[in-house]
Amino acid sequence: MEIKPVARIRSGYKEKFGIPRQSGLVPEALAEVVFEPAFRNPDAVKGLTEFSHIWLIWGFSEIDNTVFRASVKPPKLGGEKRGVFATRSPYRPNGLGLSSVRLLDVKIDPKEGPVLTVAGADLLDGTPIYDVKPYVPYADAHPEAAGGFSDTHKGDRVGVHFPEELLMKIKPEHRDAILKILALDPRGSYERQAGAVYGLHFAEYEVHFKEKDGILLVTAVEPAESAVKVK
Repeated sequence: MEIKPVARIRSGYKEKFGIPRQSGLVPEALAEVVFEPAFRNPDAVKGLTEFSHIWLIWGFSEIDNTVFRASVKPPKLGGEKRGVFATRSPYRPNGLGLSSVRLLDVKIDPKEGPVLTVAGADLLDGTPIYDVKPYVPYADAHPEAAGGFSDTHKGDRVGVHFPEELLMKIKPEHRDAILKILALDPRGSYERQAGAVYGLHFAEYEVHFKEKDGILLVTAVEPAESAVKVK
């Protein structure tokens, strides 16, 4: 069985480090779904604007899934293992991801055809998308559902100190997204090193930070193309 991308994402996430571990956690991060040439018929998205949210079915294109991993280490569990099918780990037999995102706009571009603007996507820039489906609340929403170990960590946030003079180096439309990404703490709970300086690449920026007394301190903001990688 073979599947092929129908679209690709255009997002501010330029590398795996820093991407939220679930969709919807950073609604300030906007992205675009750009269809592949064979699927740029406007008729394919007719009626989509009637829905506020959509599902994106996509592929972990930067992950090596050639070896089956029956158990994995969810970042929030400090190295404790869970079965791969009890997690949303990217290390999956078929490397498929599923994201629920808010649909903000559908425009018809003269060259690119239908382009979907979405909020809250957790996809690396360029990620292949294999299908787009409307989110149907009466069938898809289960507010009474148990979330396993994720319920314990759904509110996890860290404090962020972002000096005003550094924050001003970032375009206004990207500031809230970067602050939210940092507050989610991009580091895995079992990969944190005291005193280490990390680099977060979002949009055209490389944001350097370190932890002190449980607070993430931003130490530098550089244009991504000239930044020295520090993580």
